[in-house]
Amino acid sequence: MAWKCTVCGYIHEGDEPPETCPVCSAPASVFEKEAAGEVTVSKQWKCKVCGYVHEGPEPPETCPVCGVPASEFEEEGAVETPVESVTEERTVSDVMVQTMINWGVDTVFGMVGHSNLGLADAIRKQCEAGKLKYIGIRHEGAASFAASAYGKLTGKPAASLSIAGPGATNLLTGLWDARMDRVPILALTGQIDTQVLGPGAFQEVDLAAAFSSVACWSQTVLETSHHAELMNLALKNAILQRDVGHLIFPNEVQTIPAPLPTPGSPEGRLPDLGTSPPATSVSQALERLNKAERPAIIVGHGARFKMDAVKKLAEKLNCPVITTFKGKGLIRDDDPLGCGVLGRSGTLVSAHFMNSSDLLVVFGASFSQHTGINPDIPTIQVDLDPITLGKFHAVDVPVVGEIGITANLFFQGLENPKSIDRREEIAAKKAEWKTEKENRAAKDNGKGLNAATVFAQLSELIPEDAVIAVDVGNNTYSFGRYFESKGQPVLMSGYLGSIGFGYPAAMGAWAAAPDRPIVALTGDGGFGQYMGELCTAGKYGMNITHILINNHELGKISTEQKMAEMTVWETGLHNPDFSEYAGICGAKGFRVEKTEEMAEAVKSALAHDGPALVEVMCDPDLI
Repeated sequence: MAWKCTVCGYIHEGDEPPETCPVCSAPASVFEKEAAGEVTVSKQWKCKVCGYVHEGPEPPETCPVCGVPASEFEEEGAVETPVESVTEERTVSDVMVQTMINWGVDTVFGMVGHSNLGLADAIRKQCEAGKLKYIGIRHEGAASFAASAYGKLTGKPAASLSIAGPGATNLLTGLWDARMDRVPILALTGQIDTQVLGPGAFQEVDLAAAFSSVACWSQTVLETSHHAELMNLALKNAILQRDVGHLIFPNEVQTIPAPLPTPGSPEGRLPDLGTSPPATSVSQALERLNKAERPAIIVGHGARFKMDAVKKLAEKLNCPVITTFKGKGLIRDDDPLGCGVLGRSGTLVSAHFMNSSDLLVVFGASFSQHTGINPDIPTIQVDLDPITLGKFHAVDVPVVGEIGITANLFFQGLENPKSIDRREEIAAKKAEWKTEKENRAAKDNGKGLNAATVFAQLSELIPEDAVIAVDVGNNTYSFGRYFESKGQPVLMSGYLGSIGFGYPAAMGAWAAAPDRPIVALTGDGGFGQYMGELCTAGKYGMNITHILINNHELGKISTEQKMAEMTVWETGLHNPDFSEYAGICGAKGFRVEKTEEMAEAVKSALAHDGPALVEVMCDPDLI
């Protein structure tokens, strides 16, 4: 259907007229419906001063050439114009964004700016068509953190968008987080026009060099490129390598007509990753599993989507299941076999059952120093990535294979295993740990709430179907030790350990699972890095409940200075009243200064429709 602007004669093709005419900015009300193939008749008006000819029912108010008024125009007669069907030509950006959607990318976090306008317009069209969700952030670092968290929760890539120069470099920290934690992610960066690259133009940064160490695949989109294929390869590499795919879009390339307008897709480009382990590796593992009397299973983030098979194996072996910190929540803490987190953020329960075992079976964990898996205990390690096997020290049986398939093969191959049932021992150790936590919670220095008390209450208050995004610091260590998980997935900046991850990660979780309760848990130091994103949450009505541990200090750094027998220096923080700040940003704010205020504040925040913040005033020494 064609619509003609009665002011300037512009023809628009579509079911409805545009909101405003792109030529003369007249409103939709001046457009008249025209049938394709018909002939329209309109008047021509000639300026008597300069000869400019205007087509329309009336002369213009002023001549756009010489500026004389409408009275200086005279009617020249009528002109017949055939109404032709106008088809919008696909641009390079249109083809590449459609290809991205075909690969399953449904969310983009980013900031629109002068060197990505053509790409942003292609994204806009797909958002209006209901095929994409776009979240406009306040800092590009939040975009890449949010996209990383999206990938950690779903296993699928989201995209982050920036302009050239400083916008692109702002993405790097979040992209490094995704790379180091083996998460698929797509980075889309604008770039200045290629004709001014080289001499040091405004916002010129060599983005190929800047992203060379963080991206497993990075290419510049040129006018002569096979555009759909570049997007195919960016996403193929991001998904299969669980890494960063990166595309650089020079400004002038974004809006040119696509030479090959057919978008790409993953059809025939992705293999089935359900890889069975070699029979010899399974046989070696089963020989040890059948003989072990006190085996223990350790699960990391890599086992997140395969826990049913792992739990079935654990139940047949009657053995404890321990998690890494990144794997917290993969088994409930009240499960008879669940032993909590191992390592610096962990518990006495997990440490006991690892160290008292005669065989460790490790699924999807990377053996980080933070976790502290004992290298002196015989170990079977299972991972889909062969590089991860024996990465930090030799293991007795490295098994390359998909975790769910491998755990099921172990289950099927068990024949009268010698393992003893350790459920009673687990229950006894948990009771000891519960008493220890209660003793710690009883301490009160009169300087704020005790972390053990805070997380004991949060254990009861946070819904079972929630997603929890955490930051770094003592607040996160306390969460690892004291929070009793009911199976809620936990998102964190693992190997990078970046301060500021928590709140943008909650935004990524909300975009991935908007119908689930989303809880952000940060300290005052971490939230201070991305405070502006509370405005983003308000803009999009994100249902995020933020528990902010405020101790006016970079507490983890103070602890490290004390342990090194150094003077505690420059770790104090000057903070606003965060609960009032929340209100300014369009969120609901609560402030907790006494233990008895905690439950009501958290319940009210969780019930609030939209972003809410609970500021909990805590003692920096009671962690």
